[in-house]
Amino acid sequence: MKVIASSLRKGSVVDMDGKLYVVLTAENIHPGKGTPVTQLNMRRISDGVKVSERWRTTEQVERAFVDDRNYTFLYEDGEGHHFMNPENYDQVVVTPDVVGDAAPWLQDGMTVTLSTHEGVPIALELPRLVTMEIVETEPAVKNQTASSSYKPAILTNGARVMVPPYIAAGTRVVILTEDFSYQERAKD
Repeated sequence: MKVIASSLRKGSVVDMDGKLYVVLTAENIHPGKGTPVTQLNMRRISDGVKVSERWRTTEQVERAFVDDRNYTFLYEDGEGHHFMNPENYDQVVVTPDVVGDAAPWLQDGMTVTLSTHEGVPIALELPRLVTMEIVETEPAVKNQTASSSYKPAILTNGARVMVPPYIAAGTRVVILTEDFSYQERAKD
């Protein structure tokens, strides 16, 4: 199916010269003079090679048919990350290069969107928000305004995020998975 280059987003799958590529980053560039272009950084699915392509925003690009389904994360071992289709209980093993930087954010029983092409997992999308617990953070400093400053904190998965000064260790917080930033204190 042909689509215009400017409509491609992160996670889209493109068919170039018979090979499939997953889009890692997509940026539409509009120079003051000249033709607007779409800059794509992509990873070839077959061997993991990263490539960079640039198209005019109105050019037609072949988009591959991808099956997006919800899967439940089970566990991780030497083979990779194991997911289960909740409809028919089929299990799928996803390699670490497909999971990428989402690996530390996977939790037991988490529902993710897994993109497959002809039965082979090619991309993974986390839920928009994830709730995690803070295990370590600096103590709050007196007379520090909450609106202007943030302090570093370490979550149960080992990731570092910036949180407001009133957040203490042991607090559960909601993290936005698009950029792994603090959103709010968890309500549970």
